[in-house]
Formats: sequence, C-alpha cells, structure tokens
Amino acid sequence: MIYILAALLPPLALLLNGQPFSAIGSVVLIVLCLIFGWIFPVLFFVPSIHGIVAVHMKREKRRHQEIVDAIEKHGAPPPGWRP
Repeated sequence: MIYILAALLPPLALLLNGQPFSAIGSVVLIVLCLIFGWIFPVLFFVPSIHGIVAVHMKREKRRHQEIVDAIEKHGAPPPGWRP
C-alpha cells in the first residue's frame, strides 16, 4: 500500500515512512519536474520513481536491522544460514 502512495503522492508516503528530509526533497523535485517536464515529459515520472526507491530502501534497511538485532540477541546466526 505504501508503494502505491509513493507512486501517487511521494511526499506524503515519505513522511508516513519516517523520511521528512526526503519528503522535502521530493517536493522540490516535483516543482522542478513540473517546470521542466513540459520540455522533457519523461521528467514527470521522476518524483514517483524517487518516492518508490526511497521507500524501498528504507524498508530494506529496517529489515536488515531486524536481522542484525536478532543475530546479536541470540549470539549466532541460525543453523544453515549462509551470507
């Protein structure tokens, strides 16, 4: 659901995902892409792509941190686990 919101309203999705600075950057990116998008129409997709990638990276970072915390808590990786 957050990915759909990131595609349609990137600043709101980034705020809800806990990324206020990326949300501000996304607003700036939207303004710039609205100005220059009339010359290069592909630029209209850039804010949505930025939102989706930023949300994905933050979610992967959280998942990785959960794995690291579990390994630290239990002392060793689970049996059969390979990096």
